[in-house]
Amino acid sequence: MWGRIAARFREFPARLKVVRLMIENGIGVTEKGRIIVGPIEIPDTSIARAAGVDRRVVRKTVQQILNDQILRRVFTGIRPAGAFLAPIAKELGFYVVEIRADPTAAGIIAKAAEIIAEENISIRQAVAEDPELFPEPKLILVLEKPLSGEGLNRILKIPKVKSVTAY
Repeated sequence: MWGRIAARFREFPARLKVVRLMIENGIGVTEKGRIIVGPIEIPDTSIARAAGVDRRVVRKTVQQILNDQILRRVFTGIRPAGAFLAPIAKELGFYVVEIRADPTAAGIIAKAAEIIAEENISIRQAVAEDPELFPEPKLILVLEKPLSGEGLNRILKIPKVKSVTAY
């Protein structure tokens, strides 16, 4: 997905920064050109500050999105995925397992979930970073309780898994 979107902004690097910020944060646009996160409207200046660009670049980006049929469908339909729990897992009494693996490998999530389920542990949240947006994508699993050392070793033995970190 990212490659197709980025291609449309190839000649406009500042606009590409805005679009990347929008994708990473689930920021959309309305048919009337308002920038939104869920039901909350975000001022152009706030987006500009976060992306490190001028507010006029943000407005031009929104105009380009609305003038392109595919971009319009993507950005009028995008929604934030919700609260990311990993940074606050400890405070909530949860545990995190981060898995780095070949992002093209199939079955990593399924096999890791199977290993975790065998220890009767509930997965509270699973987030797979997009390999087109993150140079070193991770599968981040927030668990209700810690996985055993044996469970972590079993995950590490899944084909194409490079590393496993737990905290």
